Amino acid sequence: MHPQPLVCVVTPVYNGAEFFDECIQSVLDQTYSNWEYCIVDNCSTDQTLAIAERHAARDPRIRILRHREHVGIIQNHNRALRQVSPASKYFKLLFADDLLYPDCLEKMVGIAETHPTVGLVCACSLQGDQVVWGGLPPATNFVPGDELCRLRLLGNVPYVFGTGTSQMFRSDILRSAETLYDESNLHADHEFCFDVLQRADFGFVHEVLGYSRLRNESWSSFAESMNGIILGNLTVLLKYGPKYLDDAEYRLEMDCLLARYGMVLGKGLFCREPARIWRFHRKRREELGLRVGLWSFLCVFVRLLTWIVLHPRAALQRARRPNR
Repeated sequence: MHPQPLVCVVTPVYNGAEFFDECIQSVLDQTYSNWEYCIVDNCSTDQTLAIAERHAARDPRIRILRHREHVGIIQNHNRALRQVSPASKYFKLLFADDLLYPDCLEKMVGIAETHPTVGLVCACSLQGDQVVWGGLPPATNFVPGDELCRLRLLGNVPYVFGTGTSQMFRSDILRSAETLYDESNLHADHEFCFDVLQRADFGFVHEVLGYSRLRNESWSSFAESMNGIILGNLTVLLKYGPKYLDDAEYRLEMDCLLARYGMVLGKGLFCREPARIWRFHRKRREELGLRVGLWSFLCVFVRLLTWIVLHPRAALQRARRPNR
């Protein structure tokens, strides 16, 4: 038996040849040795498959699965997660544009092994030239799952989950999950983190353990162009708010988020493709069962103005909270 628990690294990829060699090499360069690497190709038409096959021929820990049917990016994420080895104790995503620093797996597994109830470990990343996903106090590397969910819903801590490249999960949680990523949610990774934290606790490494590129054609850029982040936040609040917040807290958080949403929709009217954005948002609201119109937004703004007048100190404190 290997003294280290097995980590399954998974990369769902479509036409990722430009940076893929560097991505794969970052796994090969890990100081942690007990890993396997599964590459799930979504019918790439560039050199992605050839690059993967070249590395797999040199290292038996790399395996490749090539699908015959091209699917959406989050669907391919789910196909990739279904390939996580049943022998693994942990798994982590690695996007084909990104790379891991050499001690990434070692540091993440170290936190998880120190705290056996941890089901999700995250870390800082370098995104472009900016360090992102920090925000927890430097001495805090463990937070109970329920506590972190509540803090996030109330906006009392910044977004610390990052992206798949900055996350590692316990595999038994994946195997017991009824569903994986919500394929209708552009920010399904955010929702999935909340789902995991229903059953496990959170660990954090206060070091930069990965690098993420910013590219105009990336999924995150598409989501940003569709103003999808706030829809992801609404999805999470609708699904988990009633569990972690009391009625007054939930109503206030929903009003604040709907007020922001109304401003986002208004801003979208001046974008390059307002009709496309409007259709996208209408479809997603229908999926969420969220029926809001002009009158609803006006009522929200009136309720918020009344709350600010009645609770000026709380409103000031709220204005100073970390951004979602």
